[in-house]
Amino acid sequence: MYPFYLTSVRSCGKESIVMQHGEFAIDKVLQCGGKRWRCSDVGSRVIVAICLEHDDDPSWYNGPPYAVAECVFDEYDMEGCVVGGGARRMHDLLEADPG
Repeated sequence: MYPFYLTSVRSCGKESIVMQHGEFAIDKVLQCGGKRWRCSDVGSRVIVAICLEHDDDPSWYNGPPYAVAECVFDEYDMEGCVVGGGARRMHDLLEADPG
């Protein structure tokens, strides 16, 4: 359930896909560990996010407080995060890298 100990990807070709701390913002959707997350808080060294797994009932995402658990991402977890939460997956980004 938690995003801990994810494999990090530093870059994909010329485009960096790893999110830096400054790129996180409240309500921004990201991809991590094969799941979509929405940032709910940004601290000085960590971010907090909710997992977007309950699309059948969007009221779970009304908050704070949220009906779903908030997870803390530290600097190591952030290395496994990429911008967006649509169909793009880490594997797709790596496959697009010709070098």
